[in-house]
Amino acid sequence: MELIQGTLDVLILRTLAGDAKRHGYQIARAIRSLSGDVLSVEEGALYPALHRLQAKGWVDAEWGRSENKRRAKFYRLTDEGRAALAEEVRSWNTYARAVGRVLDGGTP
Repeated sequence: MELIQGTLDVLILRTLAGDAKRHGYQIARAIRSLSGDVLSVEEGALYPALHRLQAKGWVDAEWGRSENKRRAKFYRLTDEGRAALAEEVRSWNTYARAVGRVLDGGTP
């Protein structure tokens, strides 16, 4: 399923909400798994989003070794990223409720 524009950032932030660091493939795999195999993230969308989040100061990155001993960049959420995630979740929930009301024919 194709992601609605703007949702990828919040999904990435959410997958990094724990204390663990994750590399790109782990992030994509987590999004797919947590969505019940409905959402998939292509590399062509994932890495530009990670760079965008890093430029905003919402994620940090460092090089390390993956589980199969390959060099990989690992990302983690910053304090600013945690605050941004909380705000993005609030905004997303408000948006989803509003869309739901429209789809239900305007029932509050």
